[in-house]
Amino acid sequence: MPGLLLDTLKGTNSSRRPLWLMRQAGRYLPEYRELRSEKGGFLALVYDSEAAAEITLQPLKRFGFDGAILFSDILIVPYAMGQDLQFLAGEGPHLSPRLADSTLASLEMVPERLSPIYRTVELCREQLSPGVTMLGFAGSPWTVATYMVNGEGSRDQHETRAMAYGDPAAFGAIIDAISDVTVEYLIGQAKAGAEAVQLFDSWSGSLAPDEFERWVIAPTAGIVDRFKAACPDVPVIGFPKGAGEKLAAYARETGIDAVGVDETIDPVWAARELPANMPVQGNLDPLLLLSGGQRLEDRVRYVLDCFADRPHVFNLGHGIGKETPIAHVETLLDAVRGWSR
Repeated sequence: MPGLLLDTLKGTNSSRRPLWLMRQAGRYLPEYRELRSEKGGFLALVYDSEAAAEITLQPLKRFGFDGAILFSDILIVPYAMGQDLQFLAGEGPHLSPRLADSTLASLEMVPERLSPIYRTVELCREQLSPGVTMLGFAGSPWTVATYMVNGEGSRDQHETRAMAYGDPAAFGAIIDAISDVTVEYLIGQAKAGAEAVQLFDSWSGSLAPDEFERWVIAPTAGIVDRFKAACPDVPVIGFPKGAGEKLAAYARETGIDAVGVDETIDPVWAARELPANMPVQGNLDPLLLLSGGQRLEDRVRYVLDCFADRPHVFNLGHGIGKETPIAHVETLLDAVRGWSR
C-alpha cells in the first residue's frame, strides 16, 4: 500500500496533501526529551537502533504524519569515512582531523558505522502502519564537505570555498569520495526499508552560480543516477537550501524526482519556474510555525493554493525549531488536512 506521500512523490496530484516536517523527531517533543535524558548524548541515541527507531516513530504516534524521517545525522557519512565525530553541548558537531589540515588519504573507512543506521530503518519499517512512508536521507556532498574540511559548521563556509577555488583537484577528490559512500549509504537504507530518500544540501546557498553547478548539481546528478540504477522505484527528494534562482536548474539537471523549496523561495515563482508536474515539497517558514496565530493559518493556505496544480508535499522550509509549541503543529495539521484543491 504506497500511501499518499509516496504516491505524491511519484507524481500523483491528489486532492489532499501529504505532510511531514523536517526534524519532526526531536527536541520540541517532550517524549524525545525524556528519552534523551535516559539514554545520553545525541550520537549514542543514533547508534542505539531501538532508541533511534522509537524517536523516529514518536511524531507519528502523536500527529499521524504521512512520512517518518529516519532519526540520524548527515555526518554519519564522514564518520564512516574515518573522521572522528563528537557532538559537544552548546557547540554542535566536531569532526577531526579537519581536511583543511590533513589529507583524504589519511582517513580509513569504517563501514560498520553504517550498519546500525540500516537496522534503525528496518525496525521503523516493521512498526509503521501501512501507507506511511519511511524516509531515509543523507547529506549532499557539498554540505558534508563543508564539515569535513572545516571540522565544524561555519557561517559562510570560508575554508571549504577557499579550498574549492584554490585546489579544485583535491577538493574534487573529497566530493567524489563522499559521493561514493553516499550512494552506498542510500542504497543500504533503501534495502533496509526506506521507500524514499532525501538529499540535504543545507549550505548550497553559499556558492556562486558556476561553483553551484560544479559542486552541487554535478555531484547530485551522479549520486541520483547511481542510486536509481540500483533502486529505480525509490523516489529521491533534492533539497538545496538557499539555492534561490538556481533551484530551477537544480531541479532540471540532477535527475531528482521531487524538489524541496525553502522558505526564502516565492511559491508563485516556484510553481511557475520549476519543471512542469515535478512534485515540490515545502515551504512554510519554521519561525512562522514557532510564532503561530492567524498568519500561520493564512500562510499554510497560501502555500497550498500556490502549488495546487502540481503534486505537493507540505513541509517546512527547513527543520522545526526546538521551542515550537505542540499546539502550533496541531494547528498546522488541521489547516493542511482541511484543505482540498
